[in-house]
Amino acid sequence: MGKREIGELSVMDLVVFIMLAEIAVFLIEKPEDPLWFAIVPMSVLLTIQLVSAWISLKSQKFRNWFDGKPSLIIRHGKIDEREMKRQRYNFNDLLMQLREHGIQQVNQVDYAILEPTGKLSIFEKKEGEESDYAVVLIADGEIQYSGLQTIQKNKNWLLNEVKKQGYSSIDQVSLCTISPSGQLFMDERTE
Repeated sequence: MGKREIGELSVMDLVVFIMLAEIAVFLIEKPEDPLWFAIVPMSVLLTIQLVSAWISLKSQKFRNWFDGKPSLIIRHGKIDEREMKRQRYNFNDLLMQLREHGIQQVNQVDYAILEPTGKLSIFEKKEGEESDYAVVLIADGEIQYSGLQTIQKNKNWLLNEVKKQGYSSIDQVSLCTISPSGQLFMDERTE
């Protein structure tokens, strides 16, 4: 699990914890059964959880498929109802999470991103300042085409920018983001 909090657990982690508890209950209810009746299924579950966590760490595609991707719910004070419907996220949930952040009006929000954990990340509008919401273009050495689509650029543009920064390929960059002002940040892969 690492240092994640309960609210940040993946569906797999939560299911494994519940199943482990259920297996332990069977052992408590029938103490006459051999101990390995519980140890073997618990070991299998933990192994599956560890393997899926390792694959998730190494593969962006697996992580997106398994845990989901963040979704942009509010952009420049405008709600994306289609995305809310796609995520099965209702207005009551949205308004509750906005209130939890001390926001009374949707138009006070520049960006709101629904994270795969269900948490809403909010970037408030700032008077006279440009939003500081960064779009991810490369993650784990893989191009994020949704980010390129957001900024209306293509793969060739990104490859040229990577070369301008002194990298010969995308594989050498672990993370690349771009600010609304067009400033690129690149972090070199160290593995």
